[in-house]
Amino acid sequence: MSTKAEIPVQPDFLREVQEWIEAFDEVVVGEGPEQGAELLNALRRRAREAGVTATSEITTPYLNTIPKHEEEPYPGNRDIERRLEAIIRWNAMAMVHGQNKKDAGIGGHISTYSSLATLLEVGFNHFFRADYNGQPGDFVYFQGHASPGVYSRAYLEGRLTDDHLRNFRHELRDTPGLSSYPHPWLMPDFWRFPTVSMGIGPLNAIYQARFMHYLENRGLIEKTNRKVWAFVGDGETGEVDTLGALPIATREKLDNLIFVVNCNLQRLDGPVSGNKRIIDELEGVFRGAGWNVIKVIWGSDWDKLFERDHQGLLLKRMEECVDGDYQAYKAKGGAYLREHFFGKYPELLKLVEDYSDDELYALHRGGHDPLKIYNAYKRAIEHTGSPTVILAKTVKGYGLGTTQARNASHQEKKLTDDGVTAFIKQFNIPIPEEQAKAGKPWKPEANAPEIEYLQARRAELGGYLPKRTVPELNFTAPALDYYGEWIGGSKGREVSTTMGFVSILRHLLKDPVFGKLVVPIVPDEGRTFGLESAIRQVGIYAPEGQKYTPHDSDMLLSYREEKDGQILEEGITEAGSLASFTAAGTAYANFRVPTIPFYMYYSMFGFQRIGDMVWAFADSRGKGFLMGGTAGRTTMLGEGLQHQDGHSHVLSSTVPTCLSYDPAYVYELATIVQSGIKRMYQDNEQVFYYITMYNEDYAMPAMPEGSQEGIIRGIYKLQAAPKGKATAQLFGSGPILNEVVKAQAILAEKYGVQADVWSVTSYNELRRDALSVERWNRLHPAEPAKKPYVIEALGGAKGPIIAASDYMKSIPDSLAPWLLDRLVTLGTDGFGRSDNREHLRRHFEVDAPSIVAATLSKLARDGKFDAKKAQAAFAELGIDTEKIDAAKA
Repeated sequence: MSTKAEIPVQPDFLREVQEWIEAFDEVVVGEGPEQGAELLNALRRRAREAGVTATSEITTPYLNTIPKHEEEPYPGNRDIERRLEAIIRWNAMAMVHGQNKKDAGIGGHISTYSSLATLLEVGFNHFFRADYNGQPGDFVYFQGHASPGVYSRAYLEGRLTDDHLRNFRHELRDTPGLSSYPHPWLMPDFWRFPTVSMGIGPLNAIYQARFMHYLENRGLIEKTNRKVWAFVGDGETGEVDTLGALPIATREKLDNLIFVVNCNLQRLDGPVSGNKRIIDELEGVFRGAGWNVIKVIWGSDWDKLFERDHQGLLLKRMEECVDGDYQAYKAKGGAYLREHFFGKYPELLKLVEDYSDDELYALHRGGHDPLKIYNAYKRAIEHTGSPTVILAKTVKGYGLGTTQARNASHQEKKLTDDGVTAFIKQFNIPIPEEQAKAGKPWKPEANAPEIEYLQARRAELGGYLPKRTVPELNFTAPALDYYGEWIGGSKGREVSTTMGFVSILRHLLKDPVFGKLVVPIVPDEGRTFGLESAIRQVGIYAPEGQKYTPHDSDMLLSYREEKDGQILEEGITEAGSLASFTAAGTAYANFRVPTIPFYMYYSMFGFQRIGDMVWAFADSRGKGFLMGGTAGRTTMLGEGLQHQDGHSHVLSSTVPTCLSYDPAYVYELATIVQSGIKRMYQDNEQVFYYITMYNEDYAMPAMPEGSQEGIIRGIYKLQAAPKGKATAQLFGSGPILNEVVKAQAILAEKYGVQADVWSVTSYNELRRDALSVERWNRLHPAEPAKKPYVIEALGGAKGPIIAASDYMKSIPDSLAPWLLDRLVTLGTDGFGRSDNREHLRRHFEVDAPSIVAATLSKLARDGKFDAKKAQAAFAELGIDTEKIDAAKA
């Protein structure tokens, strides 16, 4: 029988498939992979048209995205860069190691940077630009736990001194110190972005890249090739905020954004995804969201093994293993790797029979290979049309001896003497023996080849990073008379403070000098806040313009999207909106453009939902206005428990740079906004504002003469007692001030009690002032004591103080140390209810009758009013003395 007859004949279909494959190969070889990809896309389109459902791959084989034959040569001096990286590794380790030896428990992290070092060094030497022809350069969001490595590089650059490194995590000594993590508040000339609170760095990076396009499309900055780089831990991707905003980056074609996910397979306690492969999972998520995905899994020393393997067994074995396995392979050495990885198949053992155990153990992962990283970065910066993510496989605690790849590596603060020796050997660190034994940071001379190379590379890329500089703003804020329309009152017309604010906002947007700098931000509640007119006036930002004709185009206030639109309509995302607020509120430093953000949102869903990001905003030295709309627990009638806010002022008071105000009238709001713009942008104060607004309509009075200082500082007398000298003082804020005014009249007319009415615009500012004065008095016992502003403002006002607001009692109670037993607080502690304002205020005991009752009760307790008459008044006022406490209801 002939040989030909012995070969089975393939079915026609299989032969046809083979012909298609060969034709495809010819296209790829002859015309390139891009044409091959286009051919596949065309076939998919045709399949859809023919009604054929083709399977869709969202993950690709567990290999590097860029094959070896497509790699470009490395442009730098690999030998010098290796020595540089080794020195920086040493200094990062020695800084934390030495600090914990002399100050046990001071903390710090060495394993994150050990996995990230090469990823950062390739960026620092070849990609991270500090300047684009005089414009700010790239923005880099660093993994917070890797801060020692960033400090170590700055030390070699000459930007940090020996004292700085000796005082890592020692910021309160007589010599310069270094903060634990990236904190612009603590190191305002160094760090730009706080990132160590997991998840907010990646989220802020996305919206920073988007805000960059916003500024470009509106003509506020020139278009450049600058990039936003976000270094993200694979464990950090478990934080919802990290991945939740991926689609917006695709939707807005943010090709200025590059994520580098440091896939060291381990979070703080153990494997990120021990039973699966986190790189596969993330590839599916990012590809599914439309991102350009580049995987850097295997180092160059694996290429030889792939070339030897003609059966595909190596890839097969790699795809059989899960991350828990890969962690063990790096933790347990070469012999373990030979037996448990290669040993499953005899052919794989044969593949590595000429490798020693040490050589097997030294096989690199892609995230530790400069050539692989360089090519991934280059491909990323050249990609257009969508954001890029680089999934780089690394080893947690890389090179840290017995700590490497182990569950406890994140908590490692110092090495044993043997560990230090092994670390030096692993990376061939060119450090003097004495310095090595002492475990101290070391820097070569300024003319050493490594230092000259480092300086030359940074000079080529425009300067040092990270670095934060703040230009002189040269901003002149309008005086109060600029807001004359709003300080003059509504002339009897009933409006809400929200409507008053929208009117002010529209006026600011029209300003020919700084109107273009105003950035209105709203999370899909623009119509709730009455922004239709502003939408028509300046348009909603849409990077591709408006591709459709809105159904209401024939109406005066139609929905309008524009490429240069000014309003950021964020959709239903308070976190995303706050990220835009952060980008806009720090643009004065990052882009040298002093944009003025006004972020309007339901007050209930502000600090409560995104408090961590607000804290980071303060750390970033952000400026702007948070406008808490539909505020208060009794003002937003009908909505009920989930929407009624009675505690946001409690939460805002915890942020040191946040100035919180609760204005009752539009003139108060206008005065606060005027002062805020001046303080933040003209006087360059590092503060931001939280202002509550309400949806209750009532007539707005004109601004009383001489009240400006009191409005800003927190309290002023609104209305003196109707007749004669007051025996009680009534405090009110927000719409509850109107209930206080009603109570004043009832007290005078029905019970002969005279009371003054005070508007308290900010309990928080009054408390901060009082604490500051108290501290001064404590530290200067020989000097005459100063008085807090609240005491000065009250002057000789006598009698009890009844304070009522639409917020929890702890807000007015914050002044109790200075008002002592004079203070009686009424507030809205407890859950909200679905009802109207009348019943809600009676339920929480902040309506006018409840204020009257509280005043009479306190006067009776003080012996200033007949107790039996006070008790009888309760019945007259309709007060149910036995009803359940609203705080418990």
